[in-house]
Amino acid sequence: MYQTNSGKEHHISLSHQLFGKNLFSAPIILVNHALTGNSDVSGEKGWWKKLIGERQVIDTEKYTVLCFNIPGNGYDDFFIDEYEDFTPSDIANIFLKGLEILQIKSLHAIIGGSLGGGIGWEMLAKRPNLSEIFIPIACDFRTHDWLHAQCLVQKFLLNQNDEPLQKARIHAMLCYRTPESLNDRFQNKYNLEKHRLESEDWLIYHGNALNERFSLKSYKLMNHLLMNINVEENQLEKIQARMHMISVDTDLFFPASEIRMCFEKLKEKRKMFSIMK
Repeated sequence: MYQTNSGKEHHISLSHQLFGKNLFSAPIILVNHALTGNSDVSGEKGWWKKLIGERQVIDTEKYTVLCFNIPGNGYDDFFIDEYEDFTPSDIANIFLKGLEILQIKSLHAIIGGSLGGGIGWEMLAKRPNLSEIFIPIACDFRTHDWLHAQCLVQKFLLNQNDEPLQKARIHAMLCYRTPESLNDRFQNKYNLEKHRLESEDWLIYHGNALNERFSLKSYKLMNHLLMNINVEENQLEKIQARMHMISVDTDLFFPASEIRMCFEKLKEKRKMFSIMK
């Protein structure tokens, strides 16, 4: 049983996967998955198999890799109906409880992309000494106005009756590309067989592909979480982890300029914190 920050009680199922070395036999890296991801980060079907595996960037011959499923992502057939009861802060609390159950007291690194990175920020705000290294990828410690607006559009689309998940995914795909990158890739090429632009065909394909492997209920939860990342700024300077902040220049959800501003702000806060100490 878990009580949310909003005071609601829920029976929560938290599942995970481990890759690489046996637990406690090597440094532990926690990977927090993104909006449409899951705990399957390595191996044949792993969504980060080009980064996590034997002799890859994160070498499973040297590290233990742990990934939780965000409760309600549906990968373990667990869903949450009252998704608005939860915030990323709640998910961080649940992940911290998962580490406690696994008897993991500290981590070598936390890595998270987009929503997963936001949850990483929330975890470290609660446990500043939890990890030696933090690598947030295309994410920030807070959902700023631009991202909130995009999530609001997603919410409107997801609450429609006519192909809501497909339409929301098409909109989201446009937020993972700049106009320049999309134009450069497709160059107004027309598919004579399908009677539409190649770019339109690409968007429709991704909308349908997500609909086949992801549930509407899960997408609503994940979009809601992305809309509500909210770490208090005064908690940032307490984080002890060494940080490597990575931006993606084609990501319009978390623009590279925003990640740079976050870096500059945190650098200044840490400088002031060092002086105060």
